[in-house]
Amino acid sequence: MSNAAQRIEEIRGALGSDLVILGHHYQHDSVIQHCDLTGDSLELARKVANLSARYIVFCGVFFMGEAAALLVEPEQKVFMPDRTASCTMSEMAPGPLVGNVMDWLKSSGKTIIPLTYVNSSAAVKGIVGANGGATCTSANAEIMLQWCMGRGDAVFFLPDKNLALNTANTLALPDSLRMVLDIRRGGSNIQPDVVREKQLLIWPGCCSIHAARFKVRQIEEARVKHPDCTVIVHPECTPEVVQASDVSGSTSTIIRYCEDAPAGATIYIGTEINLVERLVQRYAGEKNIVPLAHSACQNMAKNTEDKLADLLDDIAKSHEKGTPTKAEPVTVDPGTAANARSSLERMLEACA
Repeated sequence: MSNAAQRIEEIRGALGSDLVILGHHYQHDSVIQHCDLTGDSLELARKVANLSARYIVFCGVFFMGEAAALLVEPEQKVFMPDRTASCTMSEMAPGPLVGNVMDWLKSSGKTIIPLTYVNSSAAVKGIVGANGGATCTSANAEIMLQWCMGRGDAVFFLPDKNLALNTANTLALPDSLRMVLDIRRGGSNIQPDVVREKQLLIWPGCCSIHAARFKVRQIEEARVKHPDCTVIVHPECTPEVVQASDVSGSTSTIIRYCEDAPAGATIYIGTEINLVERLVQRYAGEKNIVPLAHSACQNMAKNTEDKLADLLDDIAKSHEKGTPTKAEPVTVDPGTAANARSSLERMLEACA
């Protein structure tokens, strides 16, 4: 056991129920091994809302820490081992620009219901909540898109273009009713007359880990090498990759698929490499789990075992002395928090 691992386990034992550590599936095993709860974005949101721990440490990227801070009680504190662990997709939809585009869309005269992927800032979730919209994850995008479609004339889906298109394909929404928005010039390129003809208005963002690194060619090569294989990919991949695969689903769907597969199965997986390598190890000698490509999220990797240990040291000293932590808790501006929380709560209620 490393020195950092020993420090972490000692502090976990000392703080007991006052501390809960959560980890997203894309965290490295050296971090995951210390987590009390692991999951995808939907699972972790559900778990956070029911926690009573005084200190909540979220090992993931910043929008996840913000979401946790929105769902906990005022006396609870949310921390992250590295607050600079951002998300490139989230950063593709800055709050002020989203607000401008929302205003342009409303000028069409239609009732536009916004739906934001959880991979977005609290500021964006606040805009969505203020306009009667909700949050979704890759695990419930179909449910939430239908939820929004039942409440207005059109849905403004952001920030992931690929998740929007793949979900629309699953729901058999005609191409003629979809539109990827031109968000240049602060949204002023959007033509209200064109918007009136559409039911799904899509922000042009994407995940660099999934959209850029997984290709149809890789799937074709996998099928040549293993004709009996199955291919499962994350729905943040391009529609072409999703259509060429056998299954598409969230990280939890991928985990369940591997669990349910028969012994001897060969499964190619298109998602972040830490989860894939964990599944390779879990089913070694029983099932042949293969990464479709090596795709690592550098932001997820910013949360290391050493940083987790240093954070817990800080929390433990603060707890013992009754003084503030040196580490800054994750907080959301009160003017944003209520509406941002509403966007999350609508999702949790719709998917209860």
